[in-house]
Amino acid sequence: MHGAGKSEQAIVAKKLLNADPPLLLWEPGEAAEPRACAKRNPQQQNTSRTQSRTHEVPTELERVRKRARQDRKAKFTALLHHLTVKRLRTAFMRLKPKAAAGVDGVRWQDYARNLEGNLQALHARLHSGSYRARPSRRVYIPKADGKERPLGIASLEDKILQGATVELLNAVYETDFLGFSYGFRPGRSPHQALDALVVGLRRRKVNWVLDADIRGFFDTIDHGWMQQFVQHRIGDQRLLRLIGKWLQAGVMEANQWQPSQEGTPQGAVISPLLANVCLHYVLDLWANQWRQRHAQGEVIIVRYADDFILGFQHRRDAERFHHDLRERLAKFSLQLHGEKTRLIEFGRYAIEHKERRNEGKPQTFDFLGFTHICTQARRNGKFQILRQSVAKRQRAKVKAIAQELRYRREQPIAEQGAWLQSVLRGIYGYQAVPGNLRALGSLRLEVTKRWYRSLCRRSHKKRLDWRKMNLHVRRWLPPPKIQHPWPEERFFAARTQGKSPVR
Repeated sequence: MHGAGKSEQAIVAKKLLNADPPLLLWEPGEAAEPRACAKRNPQQQNTSRTQSRTHEVPTELERVRKRARQDRKAKFTALLHHLTVKRLRTAFMRLKPKAAAGVDGVRWQDYARNLEGNLQALHARLHSGSYRARPSRRVYIPKADGKERPLGIASLEDKILQGATVELLNAVYETDFLGFSYGFRPGRSPHQALDALVVGLRRRKVNWVLDADIRGFFDTIDHGWMQQFVQHRIGDQRLLRLIGKWLQAGVMEANQWQPSQEGTPQGAVISPLLANVCLHYVLDLWANQWRQRHAQGEVIIVRYADDFILGFQHRRDAERFHHDLRERLAKFSLQLHGEKTRLIEFGRYAIEHKERRNEGKPQTFDFLGFTHICTQARRNGKFQILRQSVAKRQRAKVKAIAQELRYRREQPIAEQGAWLQSVLRGIYGYQAVPGNLRALGSLRLEVTKRWYRSLCRRSHKKRLDWRKMNLHVRRWLPPPKIQHPWPEERFFAARTQGKSPVR
């Protein structure tokens, strides 16, 4: 039985690849995006004929998902009843217990004391129409460039409702979102976006890279356009009013309420999904159509939230797309960030072309915390992409660690070491990619120096001996090790699991 199934799948795959034009199961530029799996077993029943564990009765959201997949133009007019007490409870349990409180001052632990009663009351207010969204509490966090990023902290009940709504809307929109969109989607991660980008740059004919960033995207989303985009798929007026309440709730800053005429608060649970919906209609569908109709050469696209990278075979395609993109965004009251958006020569022939023109080394670009560099492998001289931690972010992290060590100076060495160990392991968990160990080793060395200075200031009588300090370093500060292999090593596995599990 298994052999027959595999041979049947091989025949189907061969027909797809031999079609004219060929229907690819995946694209190297979006390496983690299978295309054939979504329509497998179209005649399969919802439940098994026997009482086996191979099939389960489909849930309500699975039926919504199936309807959304079968009819890409279907409009869902009755969805609010899916926001049940059970779904609200699940959304509550997904919240971080240590998260900051909103304007209501209610924390996770406070709400959990009478969880069932609170959820029942929230559910009743939601379906009776008496629920009112609270404004977000405005806070600012420092950025690596010295500026501050505004964040909006929603009240606890708003977080619960938004989390449940996101789960509901994902059942609809995850069937629509395109393969090169990775940001804030279930089953997807920044490293999948990084892998898809590396595979696309190495396997496609890419000579030019457009590093694009939308200026203040979350703060400038037009509410009118946002409502229109949501209404393409959502026709439930109660759910639309609920989303409108969150968009227009405003923010509290310095005990003063400020209305929100545009934008969606960064930090709100619903904001990433709304941003993806907006960019799906503003950018993704248009860009995918543009490369099919206007591009003379190959084009790859990788987007993570409002930060996206495009690779072009020909410079004239890149320049034309850059021009058309500005006009496209202007129609929706958006604009590219002038300083962060650049068109650079980047690819397998960039080093050779730069040397021929005596222009030095190719330019680099930053994406998802890594600086991407054109280089050549030492062993065979083949084109390779080196990814290193963004230097300014690494300096900012060292500075933040040194600042925290000042507050922890009087703690026992074991407590300080355990905290530093958790910080470094967290950094390694994201940044430990091939080619980046030297940068992470430098980070560990800088952390060691800051820790040594902090320990020496604990007493004026005697300085800490470096021999003892090295013992503490070996005990508490782990050396970096590769945790994310080259994309090629997991390429074939990644391309079969890249789709969201809710699709």
